[in-house]
Amino acid sequence: MGQASGAKGTFWNSGEGPDPDGKAWDPFFDDPVFLKKLDRFLAAAAARYDGNSNVEFIDVGTYGLWGEGHTHGSSQQDRFDVKKRHIDLHLKHFKKTQLCISDDFAGHDRPGARFPITDYALSKGVTLRDDSILVQPAPRAWYHAEMAQAFWPKFPVILEHQHYGNSKQRQAWDPDLLLRSVEDYHASFMSIHWWPRELLEENREVINQINLRMGYRLHPVEVTGSKSVEIGKPFQVRWTWVNKGVAPCYPGGFPALTLKDQAGGIVAVLTDERFNLRDLKTGPAGNSPAKTLQSTFTVGLIAPTTQPGTVDVFVSVGERDGTPRIALPLPGDDGQRRYRLGSLNLKASSL
Repeated sequence: MGQASGAKGTFWNSGEGPDPDGKAWDPFFDDPVFLKKLDRFLAAAAARYDGNSNVEFIDVGTYGLWGEGHTHGSSQQDRFDVKKRHIDLHLKHFKKTQLCISDDFAGHDRPGARFPITDYALSKGVTLRDDSILVQPAPRAWYHAEMAQAFWPKFPVILEHQHYGNSKQRQAWDPDLLLRSVEDYHASFMSIHWWPRELLEENREVINQINLRMGYRLHPVEVTGSKSVEIGKPFQVRWTWVNKGVAPCYPGGFPALTLKDQAGGIVAVLTDERFNLRDLKTGPAGNSPAKTLQSTFTVGLIAPTTQPGTVDVFVSVGERDGTPRIALPLPGDDGQRRYRLGSLNLKASSL
């Protein structure tokens, strides 16, 4: 998509800008030849990856130095219309997978909450990725936590820390600040920028803490009800849920109880469709707000015939029909993201 294809551009020197004798070259990011080639490339990429369950997000990484959305230190093409064009090209092809832009689209070190290009991205469902974490020591450990506040209530925010070795050399690396960045941005993902094993071995404690907070973490802290119920008669379940993460449960999910007989066969799936766990509020570490719900269920109301006996009770979160989708931090997983709570005695109907 460069010079060989006929795309026009400019040479430049790092930190100095365009220079006919420069050592590096950028296309003009709005050049028609470049955009035509890019359009074809994105169509092919989307055919393979749009909606792919192995892909959580895709960067709009086709504009700027390192694809980070800025050219202030390179070819100096920082224009709203060019940035918007690259966002629109990605939106044209990626209809299912979450797209994101770098915070540097607004300026790599410009503090502030709202900018025209980030407002545009937000309006189109494109989220934010901040790749400036711990590049510099505090108090400039990052610049755009304010900017993230408009994004995280609706879309997952992504962080990327500086190359670990470089950050240490600059004396910018601080595990406490790394954890704080997750809190301040309400981050759902963090990209690793170093040899993963070395990073983990030297930062295991803070990574463990981050894993307990990043994104959403649904937890049924209490589920209570009768130990014995009558087939065909309503019974009450009272459950209290919290989201112990920093971000909402974006895909949403409904709490369900699954009853299994002693052979592992499913006897009943009971879902409360009134309660979407996406609506759980986030809170500070150790102080997540809880929500209590009382649900009314009936076992054996309709066919097939339900037999009396002891059944195992499993809790899960997923589709309205009770299909489990979201892992919970509980023991007793049946391999299908259902977690055993205990047993329940089903009594024959008195009718």
